Amino acid sequence: MSPVVANPVLAALAAARRQRAPLFARWCEREREMFCPASPAVVARFVRDHAGMGIEALWQAIQEISCTHVTLGLADPTVGGPVALALDDIAELSPPLSWPDAWKQRFKALPHDLKVFIAAHEIGREKSLRRTQHALAHANKMLARLRAARPPMEKDQTNEAEPQRAQPGRQD
Repeated sequence: MSPVVANPVLAALAAARRQRAPLFARWCEREREMFCPASPAVVARFVRDHAGMGIEALWQAIQEISCTHVTLGLADPTVGGPVALALDDIAELSPPLSWPDAWKQRFKALPHDLKVFIAAHEIGREKSLRRTQHALAHANKMLARLRAARPPMEKDQTNEAEPQRAQPGRQD
């Protein structure tokens, strides 16, 4: 709910705040919530109410809310559990499979941009690992074919193929 501001400077400041995050400001006016400073619960509700926008547009709105609060020296209501969990429901980013269960739970509380980075990095790592495993399997098959195609060497030939080692104390 926006209080009536008698001071023209404060009124101008409030108007500037609303211009920085217009979607959130309009939503707060409609829902009779405090625009700035906003609580994490209010921002999380905003996220759930605007889930249909898609994660990219919604993330931009969240960044505008964050920027407004940080610029004014206020605590950022967009960082932390409630907003991260609300965004997580929309983005559907899964924690890396290789992470232990305790860390998978912590993944859900990370900011959306970090989750996107970690998920993309994990996908790239998995692809690279699969390519490496495929190349190793191919190399092992080729080695097995080469060994099978090579005629077996007799025992005498193997011994002759090894270089003669000089024995200490003996000269030829």
